[in-house]
Formats: sequence, C-alpha cells, structure tokens
Amino acid sequence: MLLAIDVGNTNMVIGVYSQGDKPRLLQHWRMETKKERTSDEFGIFFKELFQFAGLNLDGVEAIIISNVVPQLEFNLVRMCERYFKLKPLFVGPRLKMPIKIGLKHPGEVGADRIVNGVAGVMKYGSPLIVVDFGTATTFDFINKAKVYKGGCICPGIAISNDALFQHASKLPRVEIRKPKHIIGSNTVESIQAGIFYGYVGMVDEIVRRIQREAKVKCKVVATGGFIGLISKASQTISSFDPYLTLEGLRHLYEFNRKRKK
Repeated sequence: MLLAIDVGNTNMVIGVYSQGDKPRLLQHWRMETKKERTSDEFGIFFKELFQFAGLNLDGVEAIIISNVVPQLEFNLVRMCERYFKLKPLFVGPRLKMPIKIGLKHPGEVGADRIVNGVAGVMKYGSPLIVVDFGTATTFDFINKAKVYKGGCICPGIAISNDALFQHASKLPRVEIRKPKHIIGSNTVESIQAGIFYGYVGMVDEIVRRIQREAKVKCKVVATGGFIGLISKASQTISSFDPYLTLEGLRHLYEFNRKRKK
C-alpha cells in the first residue's frame, strides 16, 4: 500500500492506496493539523486510524508527503521511520515530476500547489486552472506545454469569516453557507450573503482574468474543503475533485518510482 499525506495549515488529508496496475483509494481521512504533535503522537494517531479501517501498518510499502508546515517535518520523518520503518518521500521542486515549474524561484511554490498541478494535468489535461479552497484560496495556471506558470493566493473563506467576526465588534461569527437571498433580511443573512456571493464573484473574476492574461480558454478544476459550497454556484469552475491532492501525491510517487527503474 501507498500512504499519501497532505499536511495543510488547517487540515491534514490522508489517503491509503493499493498498488499495482490499477491502484485505488482504499481509505481516506481529513483531520485537523496540530502543529504541536510529536512523532509518537503521530504514530498512535495513524495506528488508530488504520485499526478503525481494518488496515495494517505493516502493509504500507511507501509514503509520500506534501507539507506546508515546516515545523512538522522532523516529527513526520521520525514517525515514518519508527512506526512504518520507511523513509518518506517529500514533495519539493527537486522531485522529478511530469510538469515543469516555470518560475524563477521554484522553491517558493507550496508543495500542495505543485501536487494539485500534477494531478490536474494528469487527470484533466492542459491548459488548466486549479482552484484550491483551503486555509488560503489558491489559483494555479498550467499552460498547454504543461508548464506551471504561477497564480494567485487569496485569504481562505474561513479566514475571511473569522476576520470579520474578530474586527467588527457587533458582528457575530456565522455558519458559512449559501443564503436563500442576496439581500439579507437580518445581520446573519447579510454576512452569509456577503461572504458566499463575494467569494463566488472573486473566484469567477480571477479565473476570467487569468484566462484573459494567458490568452487561453481552459478547464477549471476545484478542490479543497469548501468545493461543494462554492463550486456549484461558480460560473467558471467546470469540475470539482475532492481527492485531487491525494491523486497528485500518488502520481508523483509512481512517476519517481518508475524513473528509478
């Protein structure tokens, strides 16, 4: 089995894949990222997840990790070595990949954005825009030649909601949801309308401007924790894929494994 781990600032997404000619996702989890976890806490955490799913830690033959929280890297490595007896493969610009990073400083690109670009191109082709609704909302453009050209980073929808609550003393924290009307009849509905439709409008406008600047009409794929909420209301997003990042990790592992042969 292949263990794929995507460590984000807010959530950690974990997937276990079977290996062979037709690999499939056996199990997946989305958990809160806790920056203070030790290697042993990670080990116990994974052991309990595997036991609950009826999987065996000994069945894991390889591990690949995408991590944007640098302080967790040491404990993740220790956990893999102690509990899985494996050295993990970390995603970075030096890793062999089926796309090219066409930036002056490729090391500045977040590992999750690289993984999304790889998965998007492998699954949907290019040119392509990937929108990831995570802690930050990111937009990544890959051109027809499969070159990652960059994109945009915006505050995530949850961050925007929290900031409004923290900095406007009379405004409550609200559930992020699609309101029935754009014209809210009370404070809660007004905030929900502003956040929801403001985000939908932001997503569509940024996508249109990227396509205009790149002079190309391309497929737009969304992933991340809020895809179900925003994607269905968007006029520009053509597909939403909740497992895109995990698929990217699997593709990167397979690509590098084959290159070593």
